[in-house]
Amino acid sequence: MSPRRLIVNADDLGQSPSINAGIERAVREGVVTSASLMVRWPAAEAAAQWAADNPHVSVGLHLDLGEWSYSEGEWSEKYRFADPEDGDAVHDELVTQLETFERLLGRAPTHLDSHQHVHRNEPLRSFVLEGARRLDVPLREEFGPVSYCGSFYGQSGRGDPYPDGVTLAAFLAILDALPEGTSEIGCHPGSDPSDLDSMYRFERSLELEVLCDEGLHDELRRRGIELCSYHDVAGMMLEPDHSENL
Repeated sequence: MSPRRLIVNADDLGQSPSINAGIERAVREGVVTSASLMVRWPAAEAAAQWAADNPHVSVGLHLDLGEWSYSEGEWSEKYRFADPEDGDAVHDELVTQLETFERLLGRAPTHLDSHQHVHRNEPLRSFVLEGARRLDVPLREEFGPVSYCGSFYGQSGRGDPYPDGVTLAAFLAILDALPEGTSEIGCHPGSDPSDLDSMYRFERSLELEVLCDEGLHDELRRRGIELCSYHDVAGMMLEPDHSENL
């Protein structure tokens, strides 16, 4: 077994037809092995059907409470499914989205993560940690044997364009820095962004071209990195540390 294994996970599956198409191509022609589904959007049904037809792709829940964008010196809310500071609301939304996922796919998610990393913060963090423990699946950055890398991204932390972050050179630099064990590189591929109202739009096609670069598989082999998915880490969970929540 290779000392370095890599999951390339595409976020936002189901948010729009163009994102679905980009992820489908990145799996078919590129290095994407896994995806995270947003169940609240109309394109989720089509995404679930694609996932059923491609069972080798691990599919997790991309928990979606809303989206915030940065413009003219301040953050503004684009949409909201639940108030991230309301414990009852985020708990109910988590339960609803997990139930919707299982209805759409006929099974539990292989992993959990969240849109704009909202699960990092309380009160949601504790609820999602408990959900990951109950399902016995990894939670990004929190619970499980997989190290997460989110630096393959085409914007700064405040939403300024950063095209250098989504070049082939940037992806190869990430590969060179991967630790031993299993890692996840998060990505956001998409095709034509015209159907998407999001702060992250045109960068998706840049990501897609890198992820489908014809030489990328050779670069992985040259570095001794084995592609895998969350299917391959099932049953390898670690107990989360709840001490800071006591």
